[in-house]
Amino acid sequence: MKLDHVGVAVSSLAEARRFYEDLGLVCSGEEVVEDQKVRTAFLPLGETHLELLESTDPQGPIGKFLEKRGPGLHHVCVEVPDIVAALALLAGRGHALIDKTPRTGAGGRRVAFVHPKSTGGVLIELTERQA
Repeated sequence: MKLDHVGVAVSSLAEARRFYEDLGLVCSGEEVVEDQKVRTAFLPLGETHLELLESTDPQGPIGKFLEKRGPGLHHVCVEVPDIVAALALLAGRGHALIDKTPRTGAGGRRVAFVHPKSTGGVLIELTERQA
């Protein structure tokens, strides 16, 4: 397992990118994830990435997050070898899952979220290692 990326909710993708690019990071691409009503930009950072998340709909998850909490850390993503097995293990041990089965996230990867009430207040995204 490894840290795949850290998700940061932003009000403006262009403004946030400008800061990180001024810092020396290079955006590897932007993508709209219709299902999550979000536009993302990934910036490689060592062996991990920053994922900037801009809402495309105020009623989407990031839109609601920004309304309630403002910009900032949204989630931490952990890469697991088998996402279905990881979800089964966590559910079997009584942890609250937002997603009981994987869904398609940015880059077409399989992802699932674990509720912050089971993780000490941090939204955890799981993603499966790509072959």
